[in-house]
Amino acid sequence: MSQYTFGMIGCGNMGGALAQAAAKVLSSSKLAICESNPEKISQLRGEGFATVTGLSEIAKNSQFVILAVKPQGLANLFDELRQLLKDRTDRFVLVSMAAGVSIARIRELAGADYPIIRIMPNTPVRVEKGMVVYTAAGTTAEEENLFLKIFLHAGKFQAIDEKKIDAAGALSGCGPAFVYLFAEALADGGVECGLTRDEALLYAAQTLSGAAEMILQTGEHPAKLKDAVCSPGGTTIEGVYALEEGAFRGTVMSAVRAAFEKTAKLK
Repeated sequence: MSQYTFGMIGCGNMGGALAQAAAKVLSSSKLAICESNPEKISQLRGEGFATVTGLSEIAKNSQFVILAVKPQGLANLFDELRQLLKDRTDRFVLVSMAAGVSIARIRELAGADYPIIRIMPNTPVRVEKGMVVYTAAGTTAEEENLFLKIFLHAGKFQAIDEKKIDAAGALSGCGPAFVYLFAEALADGGVECGLTRDEALLYAAQTLSGAAEMILQTGEHPAKLKDAVCSPGGTTIEGVYALEEGAFRGTVMSAVRAAFEKTAKLK
């Protein structure tokens, strides 16, 4: 039996958010992180995580080996990891969050057809409001269920065909940054109209949160919900007109497409 249920290699912002979610389910003795940055190690230990500086501890002793490195770093990582994994006699699952790197490519780098779960999370997993799409290959139903249980507090998970995962990542993975820009712009508009910065940020954030919840709870098309706010000749439609003049929807669509096209270049 593996010493750790969850073993993470690398721990950037996204990896850290996932580790925080896992820590709400797993005991500290079942969760370990491999990190080389001394400042990061100190921070993680302060948060109660077990940290190691060598790959072997994670590679040899984790049921789920979480690869939390950037796509460009996977090849070098597997140069160190390949033999360590090959030497194992027990079963384990690789979990990759590297954008644009297919399961087939991960297996090619690993040199074996290991069970793999490829995930595309977003940073709101830190506050239990994440959107995580995933594709599992070669895993058992028990392993997939355990994986979902570990990340119970990360947010919403949805299994997806791998051919769609890059598109989903461009939307939900990159989307928070686009939303933060919109929130900042909303707040700037409020400040321009006389609100304090703190007031404007609160109103913008709560408005975005509430509007998103309306879509999720009602199941209504956003256009219908938008129309319900726009009174004839009123203030809201005047603002909508200003957004349309600035090609708001086309610009947002272009942002998602640009992220998707960049993902394709990472393969």
